[in-house]
Amino acid sequence: MPDPNAPDSFAPGRAVEVAPGIRRIVAPNPGRMTGSGTNSWLVGSRTVLVVDPGPAIPAHVEALVAAIGGARVAGVLVTHTHRDHSPAARELGERYLAPLVGRRPRHPDFHDPTFVADEEPADGARYASDAGELVAIPTPGHASNHVCWHHRDLRLLFTGDHVLGTVSPVILPPDGCMSEYLDSLARLQRLDLAAILPGHGPVLDDPAGVLAGLVAHRLGREAKVRRALEAAAGELEELVPRVYDDVDPALYVFARYSLLAHLLKLERDGRARRDGGRWRAA
Repeated sequence: MPDPNAPDSFAPGRAVEVAPGIRRIVAPNPGRMTGSGTNSWLVGSRTVLVVDPGPAIPAHVEALVAAIGGARVAGVLVTHTHRDHSPAARELGERYLAPLVGRRPRHPDFHDPTFVADEEPADGARYASDAGELVAIPTPGHASNHVCWHHRDLRLLFTGDHVLGTVSPVILPPDGCMSEYLDSLARLQRLDLAAILPGHGPVLDDPAGVLAGLVAHRLGREAKVRRALEAAAGELEELVPRVYDDVDPALYVFARYSLLAHLLKLERDGRARRDGGRWRAA
């Protein structure tokens, strides 16, 4: 089996086996927020589950179709419906007469309007392939409708944008919620995992360390927000460079969303309050 984290394994359109019966195809949509591109996953070879079909870029859809070959597609599963993860679902569903499986978001912001689920997976819902079963684990936080997919037999977890390969995900209010994100991380920490298969970036073979690191990162950033508020009140745009002074200013446009998510959590916790557009320590 080739090294799933070798640089050439992320070439768009190339089907790379990362575990027995599980292949990754990277979409040609690289960028600041998508890294090398969206990771689409095929589970199985005869009866296939597609996880996160990605953007509806014709070359990417055709790469998925070529890798599926003559197999039966038992379901097109999405972790969430942001526009780099689900738009190709409708075409694959129509082509293979396969159900689209995903949850509806609380708010439409940033979501793919073309995705209409045939099935909304309950907690613990199971979907079968010839390479094993995937189990739905709701993980709201990055998005309200986020679901991770657990392959219990291989101890693998498809995490979409809840856990990423190289960066921490942006939390996007009003649909995303920092409190829910941390609660979801705590749930994942209770799983027995061998590796994490994220929505962007490399396979992560230290799940416990990665999850603990994400929790520590978020709590550390929250503490920094509290210190900034205790030093001086400020509007959101004033607080961003104070709280994210360790981040490339080109990323402030994204950091402001996670900062707002932290502020809203602190407000719910009784540790921050708003006076008009200004935030201050409670």
